[in-house]
Amino acid sequence: MASAGASPLPNLRPKHRSSSLRFFSFEFPYSHTFPNLPSSKCPCHAQNWKPSRSARTIAVFTEASRYPPEAPWKEKGDSPSNADDISVLNERIRKELGKRRGLRSGSNAVQSADAEQYIKTVKLQQRVGLLKLKGNANEKGGFGYRVDPYSLQPGDYVVHRKVGIGRFVAIKFDVWKSSSESSEYVFIEYADGMAKLPVKQAYRMLYRYNLPNENRRPRALSKLNDTSAWEKRRIKGKVAVQKMVVDLMELYLHRLKQKRPPYCKTPAMIEFVSLFPYVPTQDQKQAFIDIEKDLTEREAPMDRLICGDVGFGKTEVALRAIFIVVSAGKQAMVLAPTIVLAKQHYDVISERFSSYHHIHIGLLSRFQTKSEKEEHLSLIKNGDLDIIVGTHALLGDRVVYNRLGLLVVDEEQRFGVKQKEKIASLKTSVDVLTLSATPIPRTLYLALTGFRDASLISTPPPERVPIKTHLSAYSNEKVLSAIKFEIDRGGQVFYVLPRIKGLEEVMEFLVQSFSDIRIAIAHGKQYSKQLEETMKMFALGDIKILICTNIVESGLNIQNANTIIIQDVQQFGLAQLYQLRGRVGRADKEAYAFLFYPDKELLSEQALERLAAIDEYQDLGQGFQLAERDMGIRGFGSIFGEQQSGDIGNVGVDLFFEMLFESLSKVDEHRVVSVPYKDSQLDVNITPRLSSEYISNIKNPMELLDEAERAAEIDIWSLMQFTEQLRQQYGKEPRPMEVFLKKLYVRRMAADLGISRIYASEKTVAMKTNMSKKVFNLMSEAMKSDIHRNSLTYTGGEIMAELLVELPKEQLLNWIFQCLAELYSSLAALVKY
Repeated sequence: MASAGASPLPNLRPKHRSSSLRFFSFEFPYSHTFPNLPSSKCPCHAQNWKPSRSARTIAVFTEASRYPPEAPWKEKGDSPSNADDISVLNERIRKELGKRRGLRSGSNAVQSADAEQYIKTVKLQQRVGLLKLKGNANEKGGFGYRVDPYSLQPGDYVVHRKVGIGRFVAIKFDVWKSSSESSEYVFIEYADGMAKLPVKQAYRMLYRYNLPNENRRPRALSKLNDTSAWEKRRIKGKVAVQKMVVDLMELYLHRLKQKRPPYCKTPAMIEFVSLFPYVPTQDQKQAFIDIEKDLTEREAPMDRLICGDVGFGKTEVALRAIFIVVSAGKQAMVLAPTIVLAKQHYDVISERFSSYHHIHIGLLSRFQTKSEKEEHLSLIKNGDLDIIVGTHALLGDRVVYNRLGLLVVDEEQRFGVKQKEKIASLKTSVDVLTLSATPIPRTLYLALTGFRDASLISTPPPERVPIKTHLSAYSNEKVLSAIKFEIDRGGQVFYVLPRIKGLEEVMEFLVQSFSDIRIAIAHGKQYSKQLEETMKMFALGDIKILICTNIVESGLNIQNANTIIIQDVQQFGLAQLYQLRGRVGRADKEAYAFLFYPDKELLSEQALERLAAIDEYQDLGQGFQLAERDMGIRGFGSIFGEQQSGDIGNVGVDLFFEMLFESLSKVDEHRVVSVPYKDSQLDVNITPRLSSEYISNIKNPMELLDEAERAAEIDIWSLMQFTEQLRQQYGKEPRPMEVFLKKLYVRRMAADLGISRIYASEKTVAMKTNMSKKVFNLMSEAMKSDIHRNSLTYTGGEIMAELLVELPKEQLLNWIFQCLAELYSSLAALVKY
């Protein structure tokens, strides 16, 4: 085995060339193996070779700087550009595998048998998750994305699965041509006419056309008499779904590949549970069971979402997870989006662990002095703090954990993109528990599809009563009346505005009417001690009206505050409004939420939809349904980023989501099962002849060719690495060597695609494959080249291509190479293990 700095290519130093003009050829059959060669010094030789591009590049550069590469074998007319077929394919592979780090060569990729088991697990989780998270399909709020035609309003855009996008007009009684009886029909306007659909059929075929952005209008209505344009859009959406499925599957498998020893069940856990002062609800009990199994019975790190309304007991679930991890000598981090919530978590945890003097708890926030922060950072690094509570400062580079075992994230949607990326990076090595009343669409999406474990706490504590919500245009009289009612019954009031500007103005207005009571302002830009003191006095009841920003959105528990007023409600998100409303009604007293907007005519369509949703979901335990509505309003976005998926716009959110679930339920039917490289045959009789000029630059050409074969046998990534380093060392190869490399690429791609033999007869190219017709259709639909896609057909286990003319051998090889490269690029649309 060569050292880390050694090149994978033999004898990188070009030899001195003779001035003689004599040429001779060097022939080798493609299928030839090279017996009795000395063991290669190339890292490719070992099956566990892990390509290290940077290390080898440095070695090649050093050699090249002493011996500048020359390429006298380049033929006249060769382009100096590297944008040849192989380079284009290599770049495509780099982009694709760059997004799929978990399945690269040398990364302990999942074996086929394990993939089978994981696919079964995912499908089971999906079925259980849907039942658990969405309830019975026959009940209100059950699973199903088709629209109830009676819920449509004139002008609403709808999607007919077979015809496309239209505009709902009305439901009217009408008579069918062959009948004398009248029935109800749904009338839909399309670009070239009006269609009527029986109501029963409409239930099966219609979806709302929701888009994940402010623009609710489709680009154009579909045509009744020409559905080809709609069919292209539907196929594009279907291909996007397949890509999403493989991304999800790879994400899930990558997580399951990580291992850590299961935690031990101890009698101390029973004692800790007994200290909980309340009787847990049935949902809470199940959530406790779920996390205990995750931590004590599984080797893969936990990544569980606990979805439950404010005050429904999510924190107690987290505390029990913390206890299990901390009892095993690991550290636990509790991440909160605001200082106020972090302080509350710290107080709750300190009280709950008060009888465990050996467990040390720390709070890291801007409430602390510089010296206090430095002391805490040192304690965390040395392992002297077992539970660390704080805001996003806990994710900073200066925070070094000694033995981090658990990350608890409260309201993940409140964190920024960079913080979420850091959280995601931790998930591969530590257990993660996410708490949310209204999970962000992407989190909800992963839970729904079964790729993320989730527990739903929807049963309210016995004493809780629903919050009465009043949505109306703003008026001073309504505000004063609501405040007076709460003050008169001895309660306290939250008054929330979307920004700091305006808080003082509201303060002046309220002081005029309530001069005899104490009113205060709270926002995130205040000095830490001032904010801490204000929140403490409000919690004690000394302050009766708190005028604030959404800094109080998450977690704050003031039992005597049972009226909240939210001004300029249209500037808040749906999840924010739901969380803010949850600040009241934490006890057994009836609570009120007054939501005021300036003028409905000034509101966007999306803002109106948010207000309608918050007005509709007033019962306890509906945070999950509200999050789902939020997903319909603004889309669920990309799993791996914040941007919204443009593919959803092709068919609308509802149809896209249903296609996704259909695809997931049939994920095992969409697999491409590869064949061993040695079993993949290319029956094209072409033997490249290398010139003496090229051979003379290589000390052992046989060894080099053998290295190329071994790289191809490992995987496409290894072959790509080999080819690029060959070019870095010797320059662009001559055509005969390019032919040899292309034959290796063809066999490698064919093996990955499940193609065992490629042969040609006159104008016909045939590829014997194990893929199903369904898989072939999905792959061909994803091909970007119309020329290659239109030439391919699938017949009885063979992919056939009819060419216009019979091609010379080298052109035929180029055509096969390009065709397979097109098919190979569509592997992203399929589960390929």
